[in-house]
Amino acid sequence: MSVRNNLFYWLAIILVLPALLINLGLLPFIDDEAMRALIAFEMKKSGNYIVPTIHATNYYSKPPLFNWILLVFFELFGRWDELIARLPTVVSVLGFAATIYYFVKINLNQKIAFISAFAFITSGRVLFWDSFLALIDITYSWVTFTSFMVIYQYSKKKNWTGLFVLSYLLAAIGFLLKGFPSILFQFSTLLAWFLYQKEARQLITWAHLKGILLFAVIIGGYYFTSSIYNTPLMITSGLLEQASSRTILEQSFKKTVIHLVSFPFEMSYHFLPWSFLFIYFFRKDLIPRLKLTPFLFFLFLVFVVNIPVYWTSPRVYPRYVLMLFPLLFIIGVYFYETEITSKKRKIVDGLFAALMFVFVLGSAVPLFVERNYELANIGLKVAFLILSMSVLSFLFFKNKDNRLVLFIGVLLIARIGFNWFVLPDRLVNDNGIKVKTTSVNVAHKLQNEPLYVYKKSLMQPTNSFYLSITRGAIIPRLLKDFPSDANFIIEPSRYPNVLGEYQDSMYMRHNEDRYFHIGKLK
Repeated sequence: MSVRNNLFYWLAIILVLPALLINLGLLPFIDDEAMRALIAFEMKKSGNYIVPTIHATNYYSKPPLFNWILLVFFELFGRWDELIARLPTVVSVLGFAATIYYFVKINLNQKIAFISAFAFITSGRVLFWDSFLALIDITYSWVTFTSFMVIYQYSKKKNWTGLFVLSYLLAAIGFLLKGFPSILFQFSTLLAWFLYQKEARQLITWAHLKGILLFAVIIGGYYFTSSIYNTPLMITSGLLEQASSRTILEQSFKKTVIHLVSFPFEMSYHFLPWSFLFIYFFRKDLIPRLKLTPFLFFLFLVFVVNIPVYWTSPRVYPRYVLMLFPLLFIIGVYFYETEITSKKRKIVDGLFAALMFVFVLGSAVPLFVERNYELANIGLKVAFLILSMSVLSFLFFKNKDNRLVLFIGVLLIARIGFNWFVLPDRLVNDNGIKVKTTSVNVAHKLQNEPLYVYKKSLMQPTNSFYLSITRGAIIPRLLKDFPSDANFIIEPSRYPNVLGEYQDSMYMRHNEDRYFHIGKLK
């Protein structure tokens, strides 16, 4: 298969950018997005680029690399808004897909590589959620997946120095993005693969020591620099707390048992429709079949040795395992493309066809939703969705060799329809717009007055970001020595009777009181 000469493949390439970019900056931040952007803003204002802060108070739960990335984008475009904050995620999605394509192409073939790359982009969790949020996870998953590939490729060449140096460099980058999970991925993957390859002796060589030393220099250099502001113990304890809080160590036995049972079903749901390919794993000859192609067995082994920590951790979100499920997608696509007469392929084709039928019918739904009537060119947009999906669905039945690529085209068009109709509807009905509006209004009203967060009032990052950006300044948290002429943001459920002169309020997403109170103290 040559992508260069195949119209269907070029169609997918053309559709991917509008699918990822249309209305990217439309919705207000969710709290996790706002937190990353707020930290980048406070770095800029304080001049402290080493230790992240929120309201001028040190934040220990994540290292600073993703905040640096956001800051580069904000500075590059000269804007502090949702669109710019989410562009690094789009870059990471495309970079991740390109990495999948490259390594699968050199180990299998171009067609499987192309489909596998787009299977990642069009998996439900990525296409309809994580790809339009300014979160760490896709960037971190890209780095971690690349490390897996480096380990395989360099072990294949028996280039041990290159393997250890590059994989530990990527592990260090991953650590600066998300902390201790990178050490776990590095250790478990190296140990499992080297034991299987009967190359365990390489783990006690100078080549391995070089990789460890490189990791130590990078991470140690960061902590040495951060010790100017804090002791390393304070920072690492925050990372450890963040890592352990989601595991069986911190969760109830009941939650753990429920999670153990529900995890495979929940993950299969989130990674639809490509989790339909998991049907190929239900076979007696799975392991012998995989061992015939070392690259496939490596992918499977990496998944098996790294998934247990997430399977046994009750507070795990699908975005935490974005580096692992593409491993299964590649294997599934390989079986689909090589076992063309199997019953499993007919089942998968039937499921994909049924889903395309649902998308075609669903494309007409906006015409029957009254609140959509105010949207521009609704008739033309709906006509485009129905016509294009119908044509691709028809070709799906006629062109057996390119069914998966045609299916990818339908998914990307579905995302364009999602951008046109679902995101604007969320904007109108989501309380995030109220959070943003009230925070901006308070910032304007109190622009020239001192403003602080009172004691341990639990601020919600979305409020904090819009308030800080609009004021153009950090809003510090004060625990004592309160100025009498200053305004304070109060969490009313925690401090119900401290305000004297009441100035204003801000809407919050996640509290029964629903409003922060703002004013001068009694």
